[in-house]
Amino acid sequence: MTQKITPVLWFNMNGQEAAEFYTSLLPDSRIDKVIHASTDTPSGPKGYPMVIDFTLAGQKYAALNGGPHFTPNEAVSFQIVTEDQEETDRLWNAIVGNGGQEAPCGWCKDKWGFSWQITPRILLDLLVDSDAARAERGFKAMLQMKKIDIAAIEAAIDSVPA
Repeated sequence: MTQKITPVLWFNMNGQEAAEFYTSLLPDSRIDKVIHASTDTPSGPKGYPMVIDFTLAGQKYAALNGGPHFTPNEAVSFQIVTEDQEETDRLWNAIVGNGGQEAPCGWCKDKWGFSWQITPRILLDLLVDSDAARAERGFKAMLQMKKIDIAAIEAAIDSVPA
């Protein structure tokens, strides 16, 4: 089945660079098509890479080189669910190490201004944990972190209060 809705990300003329970086992060990712402007537009001259269609972890996206008129904010973010500390570290370090910024609670921002949540599965499991005290201990530990430390979360949830 084809995907009916494609999220379009607005960039200030560096969408192709961003799409190439994003597709390097995850399996089943690729640049699908670069559409060049067939005429001069308010955003750029004829021939510039206007839209970059790409697939990120099997999900279709488009990067629109629309110019400086709009910028991303935290109201929309990418969440990547990770299975272990190695994957968490790899993704976090790739985004932050490529000109990005750390933020609290597993969030970071890439150099183009888009927010990412690098979320180990253990945090999602805590949302449905039937032991409310265990979940609370895990989330209190998470609130003290930037990049998530799975071992520290596990230690917190398994600790027995005095």
